[in-house]
Amino acid sequence: MPSLTLQRLTVRLFNTLTRSVVEFVPLDPAGKQVGMYCCGPTVYDFGHIGNFRTFVFSDLVRRYLEFRGFNVRHVMNITDVEDKIITRVREAKVPLREYTGKFENAFLEDLKALNCLSPHHLPRATEHIPEMIGIIDKLLQRGIAYRAPDGSVYFSISKYQEAGCRYGQLAHIDFEQMRPGERVRSDEYTKDSVADFALWKARVPEDGDVFWPAPWGEGRPGWHIECSAMSMKLLGTSFDLHLGGEDLVFPHHEDEIAQSEGATGKPFVKHWLHGAHLLVEGKKMSKSLGNFFTIRDLLAKGYSGREIRFLLLKGHYRETFNFTIEGLDEARSALGRLDECLGKLQELFDSQSAQPDPSPVQRFTEAMDEDLNVSAGWAVVFDWVRDMNRALASGQMNASQAAANLAGWQKIDSVFAVSKKQESEAPPEIVKLLDDRQAARKAKDFKRADVLRDELKAKGWVIEDTPKGPRLKRL
Repeated sequence: MPSLTLQRLTVRLFNTLTRSVVEFVPLDPAGKQVGMYCCGPTVYDFGHIGNFRTFVFSDLVRRYLEFRGFNVRHVMNITDVEDKIITRVREAKVPLREYTGKFENAFLEDLKALNCLSPHHLPRATEHIPEMIGIIDKLLQRGIAYRAPDGSVYFSISKYQEAGCRYGQLAHIDFEQMRPGERVRSDEYTKDSVADFALWKARVPEDGDVFWPAPWGEGRPGWHIECSAMSMKLLGTSFDLHLGGEDLVFPHHEDEIAQSEGATGKPFVKHWLHGAHLLVEGKKMSKSLGNFFTIRDLLAKGYSGREIRFLLLKGHYRETFNFTIEGLDEARSALGRLDECLGKLQELFDSQSAQPDPSPVQRFTEAMDEDLNVSAGWAVVFDWVRDMNRALASGQMNASQAAANLAGWQKIDSVFAVSKKQESEAPPEIVKLLDDRQAARKAKDFKRADVLRDELKAKGWVIEDTPKGPRLKRL
C-alpha cells in the first residue's frame, strides 16, 4: 500500500479584506504556526442555530488547517458584559457572573454536542478589563480617542483618518459619502452611519453593580474593545485569521481594526473569514414564525448533534444556507448510508492497521483546498461510499483493503467529524438478555426469543446479525 502523500500546502481562502480568494500564508516565517480568533457567544441567552453555523464553520477551518499540517492556536472569546447582558441582569436581579455562567455552560455543552473542538483559549471579557483600559489609554495619548462630558471615552474616526489610517477597509465604506461625526454609545449602529463609537461607557444607575474603575472614571468597556484586547493579548498585535458571521463585518470588525491599529500602529489581522447568514425554513429566524431553534430545541426533537453538524456543513460558508427540518431528516438518511458502509468495512478488516488509501483523501484535499468547497468534499465521500458498497457486494474487498479504506475515511473525518461514536460496552444485564435470546433460538423457542428481542429494544438496544455473530447496538 503506497504511503499517503499530499500536495504542497496550497490552501486558498476568501479574504474579506481583499474581496478575493488568495493562498493562505501565515505570518510565521516557517509557515506552520497559525493564530486564529473567532468571535464567540454573547452569553445572555441560549445560542440558536444561526449562531452555531458560525461556530461549526470555525471548527471546520481549524480542523482543515490542522489536517493540512498547520499548528493552529485557536482563541474564542466569551462576551460576558455588554448592553443586552446588563439589561437581562437588571431584570433578573442576580449578579452578573451568576447570570452569564448558566448560558456560558450551556454554550459549551452545545459546542460539545456538535463535536466541535474546544478552543485552546476561552477568555472572558470581564477578566480582561485592564488590557482594555491599556488600549484605551494608548488611543487617548495618540489623540485618536477623547473623553466626553459624561466621562465616557470615544474613538474619533476623523482623528484616525487624519493620522493617515483608513476607516472602512474591511466593510469597503466610502467615508466621504457617509455621515461622519456622530457619536454612538450603543454597541451597534446602522450601516449608513460612520460614527464615533464608545470605547468606555461611563457608569449610569441602570448599570447597577456592573462597573469597573478606570483613570477616567467608573464604567464598563464598549463591545468592540473587548475583542481587540483579548485577541491581541493571546495572539499578538498582528495575527493570521479572524472569523465571524458576516453581520459582524460592520461595525464590530471594522471598529476592531481601527482601535487595534490606532493603538499599535501595526496591521491587526492578515486574513478575515466571514460566514453567511442562515435562514430557517426559508425565512429569517423569528420566534413569532416558529422557526427559531436552539441546539437543545433540536436535540429535544430527537435529532442528534452529528445530524445537526452534518447539515450545517452541507452548504459553503459564504453562501446563505436554508436550514430545514426536512434537511435534518435527509442528514439522518445520509449518515445512515455512511454508517452502514463503515460498519461492513469494520467487520471485514478485523482491527488490522494500515496506511490510508491515498486516492479519496487526495481528491478530498483538492476540493477543500479551494476555499473549503464542502459540496465537492461531500461528493468525494459519497462516491467513495458507493464504490465501497459495490466492492463489498461483489466480494472484491479483502481485510487489508478494508483497513486502508477505513484509515482513509478517518483522515477525512478528522475534518468533517461526523463519525458515529463507538458504542460503550453493553451492561451485564443487557448481555445476559442477548445470551438468553441466543439460547432460546438454539432451542428453537422462537416465541421467547422474540420476547427477549423486544425487551432489549425497550431498553434501548437492538441486535445486529453479523458474519461474526450477533452484536448489540444502541438505538
